[in-house]
Amino acid sequence: MKKEHSPDSGHSFEDYFKRAISPMLVLHLLSQQPMYVYQMQQELSRRSQGRYTLSLLYPVLYRLVKLGYVKEDGKQISPDNRVRQYYAITPTGTDYLRGEYQELQLAVQQIVEGEKST
Repeated sequence: MKKEHSPDSGHSFEDYFKRAISPMLVLHLLSQQPMYVYQMQQELSRRSQGRYTLSLLYPVLYRLVKLGYVKEDGKQISPDNRVRQYYAITPTGTDYLRGEYQELQLAVQQIVEGEKST
């Protein structure tokens, strides 16, 4: 996807798209296991074969924590003596993810299938 920046904001469509779907992707990752930020970034990149990278996950996480969808889940010291703050999805976050993800998936499916039938 070519990054063309809006003359008004300096942001590309890709930047806006990433910002819009990042919370759902973070919730999805955390629904599988607690993770620390760098681990989430690496997993997003790995699963997308390097096409999806997001360097600023902290604002997304802070917003999800504030909403009660994610919680801090302990700290560990890495082998190189760095503190890793783990995050985990809450039951409220799981409910939100299930509802929103299913609704979004259905809407996209209906749009795409509707396009095929016309």
